[in-house]
Amino acid sequence: MLRIGLTGGIGSGKSTVAAALADLDGVTVIDADAIARDIVEPGQPALEELAREFGSDILQADGTLDRKLLAERAFSDDTATERLNAIMHPRIIREASQRLDTAERNGAVAGVYDMPLLFETGQADKFDTVIVVDVDSEERVRRLKEHRGIDAADARRRMAAQIGDEERRSGADIIIDNNGPLTALELQVKSIVAPLIEAERRRPGH
Repeated sequence: MLRIGLTGGIGSGKSTVAAALADLDGVTVIDADAIARDIVEPGQPALEELAREFGSDILQADGTLDRKLLAERAFSDDTATERLNAIMHPRIIREASQRLDTAERNGAVAGVYDMPLLFETGQADKFDTVIVVDVDSEERVRRLKEHRGIDAADARRRMAAQIGDEERRSGADIIIDNNGPLTALELQVKSIVAPLIEAERRRPGH
């Protein structure tokens, strides 16, 4: 199975690329953000550890996580963010690896790991191919404001918390330019990524 790491800065349109890849025959997409939500469901060890670390009041009356309150505390300073990451990242990485292995056992031609912090968490070298979705920073700010209601100052703060665009591009095997319309994005997926998946499908022994 071809293992693909997919990443991009906030507002880059990475999820749109992931959806386009999921439409290709034989492709399984593993979403790190979805895993992050799964592992903080009531009864999960990660949720209990978060409550011990950041205060039991981050749990709502029904036992679910108050994500807004957690974010306020976890992103208040670098030390708090590191504590959050120490709880979440190892669990996300472990679960993603298990899901990719399951996809391979089930005959997937390609497994795509959709992970915003692929480089930051040191996972890029685990993949056969790393795809970076690239968009001009000011265009990302505009899209975050227009589509997600995030004001410009907050958008820039979130972008600054991730690695720089140049560093991300330098680690890419494939760069998908998402500065243009959706049709241009889909064309790149079909013309650049789809042939790699088809080559894997035809590889002897697959």
